[in-house]
Amino acid sequence: MDHRFRPILLAAVLGSLFIQIAWADERPAPRRLWQTVMALPPTGQPSMPRKSWVLREREIVLDLPLLRVLKDAGARPLPRITVELFDKPDPELDVISTVSRINDTAVIRGAFKLPSVGDFTFMVTGNLLTGTIQMGNRFYKIEHTSNGRLQLIEVDPDNMQPD
Repeated sequence: MDHRFRPILLAAVLGSLFIQIAWADERPAPRRLWQTVMALPPTGQPSMPRKSWVLREREIVLDLPLLRVLKDAGARPLPRITVELFDKPDPELDVISTVSRINDTAVIRGAFKLPSVGDFTFMVTGNLLTGTIQMGNRFYKIEHTSNGRLQLIEVDPDNMQPD
């Protein structure tokens, strides 16, 4: 090979190596498992009266492609996933176990990555997610309300009646 091109070849190889190292340090941005729904059209069904143990509530809509990845026990490593609660910042999930069933159902358990402290259990059936979240002394539920609609509820455990 011609000696004139060696410095150019060396610069190209070193440059691509440094770019790969820089990109390897950048983690992809986390994706939210659900988003708050600002206003959905009425379902035609009467609204339920607010329960005494509900502190706050809001309708949510799931990121369905992300939900499919989350409930697949063989899909590892998982992308970074956060959940939108009522207060910022959005905590990041650390999935500990996923048990997938043949009937399109999965149970997902885990904790939250630091600095958040807490745990969660989600039950996914098809495109519906229900579950519970404990963050410090706060407790949240995800419930199916009607026609595929979901609701995030912050619960007052002192006023909650046993089911």
